[in-house]
Amino acid sequence: MRSRNRALTVGALATACLLVSGPAFAKRGPGGFETGANTSAKRSGHTLESRITYSGGTGGGGKSSGNVTPVGNWTPPACWYEPMSVQEFQKKVEGDYDEVVNDPQQPNYAKSATGQFRDIYKDGKYKDYNLENADKGNFWVSVQNPDRLDDPAAFTCSDLPFWVDNGDTPNVPNAVTPEVLAELAYNRITLPDTEVTLAPEDVTKVNLPTWAWLDKATFKDVAVTATLDVAGLDISATTTATPVSLKLEPGTSDAETYPASGECEVNDDQSIGAPYAKGKAGETPPCGIKYLRSSGDGTYKLRATVTWRISWTGTGGAGGGLPDGTFGTTQDITVQEIQSVNR
Repeated sequence: MRSRNRALTVGALATACLLVSGPAFAKRGPGGFETGANTSAKRSGHTLESRITYSGGTGGGGKSSGNVTPVGNWTPPACWYEPMSVQEFQKKVEGDYDEVVNDPQQPNYAKSATGQFRDIYKDGKYKDYNLENADKGNFWVSVQNPDRLDDPAAFTCSDLPFWVDNGDTPNVPNAVTPEVLAELAYNRITLPDTEVTLAPEDVTKVNLPTWAWLDKATFKDVAVTATLDVAGLDISATTTATPVSLKLEPGTSDAETYPASGECEVNDDQSIGAPYAKGKAGETPPCGIKYLRSSGDGTYKLRATVTWRISWTGTGGAGGGLPDGTFGTTQDITVQEIQSVNR
């Protein structure tokens, strides 16, 4: 029963925390919303969702298999504020209030806290949810990033829902903007796998240069567009990932890479490296590996990681760069000793 009561009182407890000490709502409660890529989170019959929608994200001709990982400690916003129409806000708050006060399993303090919150907008500061000014502005509410609900930063958008006149800029950090949309789109970029083509393929020989390349048809720009068109606010941003280099990690220290850094730059035609062709046996590959020791009865784990440059453009001509991202996969490589025959 204890766990059930905890689930039932999340919204009210969150409200109480806001009224008393200021942290943001947990996973639900008046003004505290979760968001997903064109999905909604259901809570006791009410729909809590950000109105941000996403399109695009799957790029290249290869099999898409993962999301870009930012280089360094950068992460997309853990929370933000976005507008909600007066009518929607009223329905949300009244629905939550009815749910809590009519539930006999809710403790009195939860009912009281929920009632105090409702009073701010029904009978207090705003008077009947400011319905008489419904065409002049909106309530702005905090939204939590569902990918970062365990991050304390998700609770830093701690302002109670507040009124903003049409055309005014909310005076809070993380009010949704094209740049915020671009940052949220970052983690929704789905990248193609990075299994490189090798020659020799899968099985190579000790001290034999192995050519590695990625075809231009597979690795090309990938973009995601995030849009928020609600309550009179219509903004969008497109975040684009462009491949810039391939890093080869042989899976053993008994190997050399070409070039020595292991970083193969993207060619002008968006390919990486160069395919092996007959007659190139005596040449050094522009991108490749030379193993110096046999893998024995096992294999080496060759890891191929592509670095992607991230940029964005948005409503009103806004734009800029975001931290580079990476995505990589591994493949098994068998390395055999070269057999010689004495005559």
